[in-house]
Formats: sequence, structure tokens, C-alpha cells
Amino acid sequence: MIVVDADTLGRHRTGDETYVRELLRALPRDLDLAAVTRRPDLVPEGVRAIELHSRVQELRMLWTLPRLLRRLQPTLAHFVHAIPPGLPCPAVLTVQDLSFERDPTVMGARERAIFKTVVPWSARRAAHVFAISERTRVDLVELYRIPEEKITVTPLAPAPEFRPSESGEHDGYLLFVSSIEPRKDPLAALAAARAVGMPLVVVGPHKDAALVRAMRDGGADLRGYVPEDELVRLYQRAACLVHPTLYEGFALTCAEAMACGTPVVARPDAAVRELVGDAGVLTDDLAAGIERALAERDRLRVAGLERARLYTWDETARRTAEVYRRLA
Repeated sequence: MIVVDADTLGRHRTGDETYVRELLRALPRDLDLAAVTRRPDLVPEGVRAIELHSRVQELRMLWTLPRLLRRLQPTLAHFVHAIPPGLPCPAVLTVQDLSFERDPTVMGARERAIFKTVVPWSARRAAHVFAISERTRVDLVELYRIPEEKITVTPLAPAPEFRPSESGEHDGYLLFVSSIEPRKDPLAALAAARAVGMPLVVVGPHKDAALVRAMRDGGADLRGYVPEDELVRLYQRAACLVHPTLYEGFALTCAEAMACGTPVVARPDAAVRELVGDAGVLTDDLAAGIERALAERDRLRVAGLERARLYTWDETARRTAEVYRRLA
């Protein structure tokens, strides 16, 4: 039995939740798969759901989850970000990004100290490490000296629900999809929107109260967390996606936008360049980028759709399952 830690399901953890959900959907069913989660109703068909609740996340990782796994005795366990101590089996680890190593402003001092301790320990202890982009693979090698042969790149992908509208027309607004926190730089998206005279719709959790107030005071339309069908519609009807983040592990929102036929305007972060290529407008001058994207919208729409097709959960699941089989 291979156990996947699916604690993120139903917790609106954006990229982490999407990764676990879509991987579980796509993994081949000839594997004996189980998912440990507080939301068994969200576990895809064909995967055994094992319910586990814990009010304190640290206690879950240090005690309740290892105790459960010692009872289950799986052949392999799969975790995101951190591996708990005291496991009775080999473990694999998915690392989304190492932004907390590159930029001290991405999280609070306590949380950053925890990540800087737990993530490298987990990566070195893991039997194998999955990196969601080439950029993250390079960071793992450079920062933690993880051997290259121990890392497999398993890119994220837009879910099948993200598809273009039939008309391809837009409703004249710009879209920002990300949590409202400093490292996502939402104020840069708002400033660019105001510079070109277009409204900005913002989708994502509110993590920084001061930034939320500044965005609202600046005229942004804050939607918070929205259901997936509404998110798809917002992508489809947006004039373009504005993605000002300075550091990404993969930039899933850019992939989702391209899959919906929506042009991407983003800063030229390494992971964004890796994902988008020449199918979007990559620039530090976001306002000029928006104007260019609007002028070239038809071309960028086609290029983005073609680029998005390069990324599929089936391929990510195939690479993941290959490692599972080798280790288990």
C-alpha cells in the first residue's frame, strides 16, 4: 500500500490542495493507493480514504500521523513539504518551492525558521524528492546539496475543467489569482490596472490584512476564495491575467489562464519563464505588458492554449508512479 498525505484537501490551500487532488485523480489505479485526510468525501474514486483529524498540525505530524502509519504499515508514504519523524516505511517528498530560502520576506520569522529546519531535513531524509519545476530542482541541488539522481521533476498542470470559452471574448477586466500577501505583490497588479484604466478582479485568500485594506481602498474587486467553476469563468472572461509575483515554484495560475485562452502578463521569474515561454508577455513593466497583451490578444490566446497542452496531470502521475514502483 502507498499512502499519500492528503491533509490539504478541503482546506483552501490553493496550489498544495490542487496538487494533491489532481495527483490522486490521475495516478494509475493498479497501484494500491490510500489517502490520509480530514475530508474523505473529497478523495477521488479508486483511492482508499483514511480519515484522520487533528486540531494542532504540529501534533499531527509528530504523533498522530506517524502512529497511524505504524498501524497501517505501508510500503511507501508520500508527503508535501515535510516528512514526519518515526515513520515505519520509506517516504518520498514533494517540494513546491524554496522561496523562504531566497526571500526572507515571504513569511513570518517563526514560520520561516520552521521551514528552514524541516524542509531540508525532510529532503535529505526522503528516499526520493519530487520538484514541481526545473527551477525548484536547481534550488534543491544548490541550496540543500540534494543529489540530482534523487530528484524527479513533476510539473503541475491545469485541471481538465480549465478550458477556453467558445467565443473567446472578454469582459474588460484584469484578473489577479493568488493569495493577498507581500510575496505575491498584489499592489503591483493594482497599480498596473489603474495605469491602463481597467478594473482588477482579485481571487485568492486574504493573508495580509493591511494589503487587503490597501487593495480594497485602491478599487480592486476582492472575491476571496471562489469555487472552481466560478474561477474558470473568471479566467475565460478576463482580458488577461496579471501575475506580478517575484518568485514562483511553478506559477499554476499562469497555466490555468493559458488553458482558458487568457493571455498572461507576468514578471520574468525563472519558473514563469520555464512555464510560459514566449506564449505570454514577461516584463517588469506590467502596465506596458497589459497594453501589449491586449494588442496581441488573438495571437497570445492561441500560443497560450498550445503551451498549456504541454502540461498534463497524466504525465505528472506517470512520472510519480514510476518512482513509486521503483521504491515500493
